[in-house]
Amino acid sequence: MSSYFSSGQYFSELYPDPVNPNKVYSVDTYGQVTLDGGKTWKAIGNNKRHVDDHAYWIDPKHTDHMLIGCDGGVYETWNGGKTFIFKNTLPVTQFYRVWADNTKPFYWVYGGTQDNNSLGGPSRNLRRGGVIGAEWVVTVGGDGFWQGADPTNPDIVYSAYQYGNIFRYDRKSGERIKIKPTPKEGEKTFRWNWDAPFIVSSHQGTRLYMGANKLFESDNRGDSWHEISGDLTRDENRNKFKVMGKYWPSDAVAKDVSTSQWGTIVSLAESPIKEGLLVVGTDDGVVQVTGDDGKTWNKTTKFPGVPEYTYVSDVFPSNFNENVIFASFNNTKSDDFKPYLLKSMDKGKTWTSIASDLPKEAIHTVAQDPVNKNLLFAGTEFGFYFSLNGGQHWIKLGGGMPDIAVRDINIQKREKDLVIATFGRGIYILDDYSALRQLTADKLKNTEAILFPVRDALMYIQKGDRYGTGSAYFQAPNPPFGANFTYYVKDVPKTLKQQRLKKEKELFKKSEPIPQPTKEELLKEKNETGPYLVFTIKDTKGETVRKIYKPAVKGIHRVNWDLRYVSPQPVRLTNKTFNPMKNGSDGMLALPGNYTVTLSIFHNGKEKPLAGPVEFTAKVLNNTTLPDKDRQALNIFFGKMSNMWRIMSGAQQYLNSLKSKTAYVQQAIQITPAATPEMKNKAQAIKEEIENINYLFHGTPAKASFEEVPPEPMPLMKRLNEAVYASWQSTSAPTAMQKMNLKIVKDALPAVLARIKKVDEQLKSIGSELDALKAPYTPGRVPHL
Repeated sequence: MSSYFSSGQYFSELYPDPVNPNKVYSVDTYGQVTLDGGKTWKAIGNNKRHVDDHAYWIDPKHTDHMLIGCDGGVYETWNGGKTFIFKNTLPVTQFYRVWADNTKPFYWVYGGTQDNNSLGGPSRNLRRGGVIGAEWVVTVGGDGFWQGADPTNPDIVYSAYQYGNIFRYDRKSGERIKIKPTPKEGEKTFRWNWDAPFIVSSHQGTRLYMGANKLFESDNRGDSWHEISGDLTRDENRNKFKVMGKYWPSDAVAKDVSTSQWGTIVSLAESPIKEGLLVVGTDDGVVQVTGDDGKTWNKTTKFPGVPEYTYVSDVFPSNFNENVIFASFNNTKSDDFKPYLLKSMDKGKTWTSIASDLPKEAIHTVAQDPVNKNLLFAGTEFGFYFSLNGGQHWIKLGGGMPDIAVRDINIQKREKDLVIATFGRGIYILDDYSALRQLTADKLKNTEAILFPVRDALMYIQKGDRYGTGSAYFQAPNPPFGANFTYYVKDVPKTLKQQRLKKEKELFKKSEPIPQPTKEELLKEKNETGPYLVFTIKDTKGETVRKIYKPAVKGIHRVNWDLRYVSPQPVRLTNKTFNPMKNGSDGMLALPGNYTVTLSIFHNGKEKPLAGPVEFTAKVLNNTTLPDKDRQALNIFFGKMSNMWRIMSGAQQYLNSLKSKTAYVQQAIQITPAATPEMKNKAQAIKEEIENINYLFHGTPAKASFEEVPPEPMPLMKRLNEAVYASWQSTSAPTAMQKMNLKIVKDALPAVLARIKKVDEQLKSIGSELDALKAPYTPGRVPHL
């Protein structure tokens, strides 16, 4: 129809309009549309929209309404491409690489993405809702790849886009400067891979290494570079190899188009325990090792069980032994999806497989824990795996981790976090994975329960989030605020009902008679309590400050304490039923300092200790301008407010119950023939006294806002609320107004409580009179014969 075409390996898909047969859309770098059956074409429009369209949906009832899927995500237009709505709540970014820096108090995460820049942002923040997209910054454009940061100055960041185009980024100012190695005068250009690696040295923060077909080193943050190797690849011409069984001429269709040059470095790592020990992997199946910062190299091209020329997807020198190196290989370009994961004990001279029982999933990356040498991690095309015994057995990590390609792994050592780059579901963080360091198969088999070490709990007041943002507002959730307890329970006791059902199931399978439970047995099952877990938190004085209850479930789990005491407010029941799992509402913020936590199990009236005590620290973040310098005194004041809240709220609830009882008593008097007018008057007087007391508590009911009520005495409950809620989101010293309000309430309360007690006694007296008259039952009266 015309000379128009699009790139075959990326696009070449047509979408006809559902109504107009001459209107056809073509996905392309800039999506195209024809209105005359293909004779002429024009761009749909990219008004503030990403390029590289790959999928369209056209509304059959309103064809100007379209959804466009491109390298930037999903966009919606209602006017045929004039304007677009970006769907920014889809966490589907494809990350090639990830890095975690050392920013305090919360480290930053950097990642390189497929055609969506290199990005960096906080791993968590002070908000309740979590981190928003606006907190992330673009460090460099293009397709993002390897990332890094100065270990001592997190404002110095390094990011690269495709083919080794590395920039040094200033996080303070947002400035960036290109620092890519370039050939010297008379020197030929280098061969760069699409995913060219660079690293920041752990031994010297100003030192960088970067790989093309040679390895470069810089000791001045990339201002200058020098070669520390010759060509580390096979340096072979790929055009001498058969492709699809044939040799192809230079003008073959799309030959070597949009394809990295071959014979390039694709993986690079430095030994954390020996300076100058570097390991390099190439796209043509070579692993090179130097122990003297590039003066000499040991080259390996054959690996047991690995096809020759297989892409070396990752290398990882051991955190414990300079002779040990791990390497992963990815042979998917040859239609081979086997997991190739190897270990060398002699700096790369010989290798053995540690893939063992990994499934048939190509491996992208490998890492070793910095504390437990037997704890290994592997990212594959379909998930994330760990091994507790050096690779003899692998376990897939679940817990919300999707089946997705894991392209890179970074360990934030200070926080003991696993940071994982996925190709299609964004970045995942496993907070404080240190529990895995203590696990072994024998320990899981032979230990009844484990309460793992607890990371310091940062104390601060969480910030609120923007109100009314709607659903098109993405936030990555923070870890639960406070102290997080990781625990393991091998097994839990069966309930009576579970035991019965198990026996019945076995008898049913055997076609044997099944005894029917008696009423007494069913009643025991109904009234059985537990089993449930009890986490008891104590301060340094040994006093219990909080108990947390969780269902008894075997396996590894987590529970959180939000660093608040339990609220003293009156007990509330759901459906008027006791619930042993209810932990109570939150009260005032706890005191900073050292605590312990123990784990026990409660079942049928007995509480059995399982694990602990484990010590942990509640540590103040020190992020406030006017903190109370005497937190002990603040805690005492909080305690006084909390106790006053307990008394006031309890008195209010009791007064409400007396009000209800009075109404029942009045109704009983009304329908009892022998009741006297004096009894009616007494009950009416009690009702009026309750209303007077309630006025002291709450004042005149507001039609809308309390501030709209004409001036009158300040209600006691309003005063107490002013004192309590002023400190609910603050760690500053109590204000004079808080102290004044608390004192006024404290001074007034005894007389109010005395009036409530008198009302209670008067109601009991009328109740006795009703009993004598054989009046109908009212709440609070025990029927008499």
